[in-house]
Amino acid sequence: MAAVPRPLPGKKPPAKARRGAPRRPAAPAHDPLFNDSAQKALAVLEAFGAGRRLLKLAEVAEIAAISKASAQRCIHTLEVLGYLRRDRRGTGWGLTPRALGIARAYLSGYRLIEQSTRHLVDLNRATGESVSLSEPDGADMVFVARFPSHKRFLIDFPLGTRLPMYCTASGRAYLSALAPEEAQQLLRASALRALTPMTITDPRRILALIEAVRHDGYACSEQECYRGDLTVAAPVIGEGGHPVGAINISAPTSRWRLDEMRAKLAPLLIETARAVSSGAAPPAHGSHPPLLG
Repeated sequence: MAAVPRPLPGKKPPAKARRGAPRRPAAPAHDPLFNDSAQKALAVLEAFGAGRRLLKLAEVAEIAAISKASAQRCIHTLEVLGYLRRDRRGTGWGLTPRALGIARAYLSGYRLIEQSTRHLVDLNRATGESVSLSEPDGADMVFVARFPSHKRFLIDFPLGTRLPMYCTASGRAYLSALAPEEAQQLLRASALRALTPMTITDPRRILALIEAVRHDGYACSEQECYRGDLTVAAPVIGEGGHPVGAINISAPTSRWRLDEMRAKLAPLLIETARAVSSGAAPPAHGSHPPLLG
């Protein structure tokens, strides 16, 4: 293994940090075309999610980091446009189905998802476990396609779920395919905090794990985001050799040990990631016999 680079300076998480909440970029200074109102409206929409189905005015203002007056104007506008609605008791607001149109516009006709879907389905059938495709957004990975296991698995990862790169197999797989300088820059932008007792937050250890992925071709994570969750992941490489995302297999500790996943599932995972990366024709139906009954 190559020498481990100097450790990255750690960062303390924001006082209001919430798992699953997107980090909003700072407004560019002296940009005459930047629209503050549009930024606030989007911040209000992003305030919902991660289990926050219904929010009051004060909660929206706090999560979106805007004044109550601004939050009220944004909420009213989004309600008139049909993206928000009051609950029956009139105590708060929630998203409407119209909000799904924003996500649909992104996913519809997306070449990466189209060319990877059959590969992901085959991998899902062959392994019997949940298979996902995620893309980078800042220092997080976001699920853009997912095929869940038909077996019992209590952890839910709906589309749009975002998880930090530093403690996920998908994130480390993606980081391993970047130039080392780019990977370190993304780690510096991360609040390295423990999400479970198993989370690795030491920058030197994270960099060593990323270097190991470059050698092995896949990454793994053992209960670092959620207790009971084991994950292996491999990067998806786009044109010019730059990574565009990662494919992962997620399974519960009740059915697997990590060493078993590495031995039995990682080879199929790597094969699938390479097929998606190259755009090769998907294997014939049933080419991967199911590993589990």
